[in-house]
Amino acid sequence: MEWNFRTAEELAAALRAGDVTSAELTDEAITRIEREDKDINAICVPDFDRARAAAHAADRARARGEDRPLLGIPVTVKESYDIAGLPTTWGMPQHRDFVPAEDAVQVSRLRAAGAVVLGKTNVPLGLQDIQSFNEIYGTTNNPWDHDRTSGGSSGGSAAALASGFGALSIGSDLAGSLRTPAHFCGVYAHKPTLGLAASRGMVPPLAPVLPTDLELAVVGPMARTARDLTLLLDVMAGPDPLTHGVAYDLTLPPARHERLGDFRVLVLDDHPVIPTGSAVRAGVNRVADALAEGGARVERHSPLLPDLTEAALLYARLLFSGTAARFPVESYEEVRARAAGLDADDRSLDAELLRAVVLSHRDWIEANNSREVHRHGWRQLFAEFDVVVCPITPTPAFPHDHNPDPRQRRLVIDGVRYPYFDQLVWAGVATMPGFPATAVPAGRSPEGLPVGVQLIGPMFEDRTPLRLAELLEQRMGGFQRPN
Repeated sequence: MEWNFRTAEELAAALRAGDVTSAELTDEAITRIEREDKDINAICVPDFDRARAAAHAADRARARGEDRPLLGIPVTVKESYDIAGLPTTWGMPQHRDFVPAEDAVQVSRLRAAGAVVLGKTNVPLGLQDIQSFNEIYGTTNNPWDHDRTSGGSSGGSAAALASGFGALSIGSDLAGSLRTPAHFCGVYAHKPTLGLAASRGMVPPLAPVLPTDLELAVVGPMARTARDLTLLLDVMAGPDPLTHGVAYDLTLPPARHERLGDFRVLVLDDHPVIPTGSAVRAGVNRVADALAEGGARVERHSPLLPDLTEAALLYARLLFSGTAARFPVESYEEVRARAAGLDADDRSLDAELLRAVVLSHRDWIEANNSREVHRHGWRQLFAEFDVVVCPITPTPAFPHDHNPDPRQRRLVIDGVRYPYFDQLVWAGVATMPGFPATAVPAGRSPEGLPVGVQLIGPMFEDRTPLRLAELLEQRMGGFQRPN
């Protein structure tokens, strides 16, 4: 029996029933990776010897009567997480030999839950691209079309799941880095509410490993089903034991509804900054139709929706001002000079990105205050709706484009070329205010590529979009194996 594409939930049941051992699951996963990953390049740092040892330990633990949420289940981990004894490079050549001494808090939680870590998955240079390629580990290909990207920056994890390399993976998301690869590869991912899951140990090489509160970024689960997302989120969620965890215990509220017919959903398929391609629009419409046919209340417009153009510009200011904090001095000064030369009337997204890189602290405070105004607007919207359905990016996975100057790259939407980073605006709809968002498969493009959508829910009500994802999976189907 082939186990590689079984869900984590199914594997757990089989392990409990004695139908398979963790050692058998792990050996089968390793065999598949060794056979298939030469074409995908998802697993950049294998850890097979320790995985086999962990699998045998899991089998012994089960024989003693232990039963933990992930006991004996093979998983992968994004390269950017620290794992003691394995390199953490973030794809940066100057750090190819950096090996941390301790596990990231989320890796520790995986191990405590009994998971068997097969290895680490590929990322872009510095996690700063919508594709996963770097000088150290090379390029990760999309399992559906090797000439296309698997997405970024959790592209290795999404490709691994789509290829049957482990049942679960953990990634991170700042600009769609969980959701975009899931959309491109046809799997599931969940960007949790900002601050819901501790991120200590998911830091660039040589940076202090501290329990800091992140500005926009989160860590989160990836899987091949919605129920598996919930299983893994329950392992990951909770404050850092060094800070809020000293005093707080996490109890996520249940989903607002259990039945599809009780959900109130706002569906969006247009963004004022960038068009939505026909393939993605069709995916959004398929989801909208499934919701309506299931009895959900579906609306296409609401006066409560915050201004998406203003939100996109605000997201750009917050995102790129934070990213620029790690720029080398020479690069920072070059951007400062370019921003100073902009026409004062130029309010394009490209211009705003340049200005954001050199944002003053005073201007950042103003941007942060504006974010709170947007959050309040979203709270009012979520009093009337339970979930917002919208695209993740305007297109399915695009062909590899490794031009070293991203400003020269273009995204082609239905035959028209647009600035490469403009596609981030849909990810920012949830990221800027910090709301949870679940990426779900929504069918295929005419070329046979996966198409996904995101389900955005209220802050700290992560189970609401996750439950809707599960109900949609039951109605529409979910993950399909690449051809």
